[in-house]
Amino acid sequence: MSIPRSVRLAGAVLATATVAASTSLPSATASAEGRPPASDAPKNVIVLIGDGMGYNSVDQAALYAKGVTMHQVAGAPGKVAPAKGTGAAFPFQKFPVRVGMSTYSVKGGYDPKVAWGDMAAAVKDPATDSAAASTAMATGVKTYDAGIGVDKDKKPLKNAWQAAKERGKATGVVSSVPFSHATPAGYVAHNESRNNYHALAEEMIDSDTNVIIGAGHPYYNDDHKRVKPNFTYLSERDFGRLEAGDAGRSFLHSKKQFDKLARNGVVSGMPKKKGKDAGKMLGLVEVGSTLQQGRSGEAKNVAPFSVPMNDVPELATLTEGALNVLDKDRDGFYLMVEGGAIDWAGHANSNTRNVEETLDFTKAVDATIRWVEKNSSWKETLVIVTADHETGYLTGPGANPNWTAMSGKRGELPAVTWQSGNHSNQLVPVYARGKGADMLYRMATKTDPVRGRYLDNTDLAKHHFAMLKK
Repeated sequence: MSIPRSVRLAGAVLATATVAASTSLPSATASAEGRPPASDAPKNVIVLIGDGMGYNSVDQAALYAKGVTMHQVAGAPGKVAPAKGTGAAFPFQKFPVRVGMSTYSVKGGYDPKVAWGDMAAAVKDPATDSAAASTAMATGVKTYDAGIGVDKDKKPLKNAWQAAKERGKATGVVSSVPFSHATPAGYVAHNESRNNYHALAEEMIDSDTNVIIGAGHPYYNDDHKRVKPNFTYLSERDFGRLEAGDAGRSFLHSKKQFDKLARNGVVSGMPKKKGKDAGKMLGLVEVGSTLQQGRSGEAKNVAPFSVPMNDVPELATLTEGALNVLDKDRDGFYLMVEGGAIDWAGHANSNTRNVEETLDFTKAVDATIRWVEKNSSWKETLVIVTADHETGYLTGPGANPNWTAMSGKRGELPAVTWQSGNHSNQLVPVYARGKGADMLYRMATKTDPVRGRYLDNTDLAKHHFAMLKK
């Protein structure tokens, strides 16, 4: 697939509207109905979601890791423009499809004039929660905040993962936060409230989803210490079923087991070779709510990773393990991976943890890229990297009322300003590469004066459904 060089990364200097409108991608990839021929649909789809990861989260981590930025903006209200970038820090920033995405829920909207005309007003602009965002990305339908896999009238919706199952594909969800939390649950379950963790966990465990991996182990706290059980994210009954092998799933929980899974995809009681089915497993990392974000120690204005890390698998390890298992289905698979604690760091306005969590997520993306190039190819696999929304309204130092650009040196924590402790209604980035990416680019039909071309979060599911049509 070839995308014109005049179409820049969203957030960098864009070509003029006339040039952008005149650019085109190969017409053979989509029919008149907006769906590709069956031969052009990807065998595998991998969606990686940085929960709460806005453009500035990417750049904050990029500054610390490499001393470069690509997404900065600056200017007075109504006169905001992209700032000159200094380079890509992460391989996914070089993906050929790079656009923005709106994230609002059923009662919201996105108005560029509000977004770039008054920072204080933009902060107050109603923003989606992760449940509504996840539901939109998985089903193609906007819903209310807290709704999981249901429409505004609380009626269950079909999601792309179900459609993938109907096509004989394996499916999976992986998260650095509890597996029954909003984003992974939105891709599998159906419930009127994201807070009904036990019901969500039970539905997910009993679903035909092949791979479920996340945090939320009842016998461990956020420091990876053994404690009295806390059955917040799944019931005692369901945990007992998993431990006893009565849930119809192989059950993993130790670091040693996850490391082995990442190496060879071998799970006791599951298929070892490719066939019609990848089997079913659930991995519960030995932490209470997050892999690392919730661990004890200073989380603001100190060097990232200066507080000793929990001895648990990284998100990249969990991702590799899931890919190895799902790849055993010869018909292909759909996988969603969430860097869930970027959002938690944003709510806490923790610059240190935000960098840590975003870098952990980028490692999972890097692992995915390596897996594709070693075990598959870009001719049969589609990788999408995005976010469900932005959290904290992270900006450059001294921002408000003007927008300011972040800067910094490699290995130093960049100076930033947090404008909120909640979600914001900003556009978030979308990066895509592989089979079917050109169709996703074509769906970005709206234009933001600062970020350029963008699509809506419902377009992700619409794209997946189109790819799954026979």
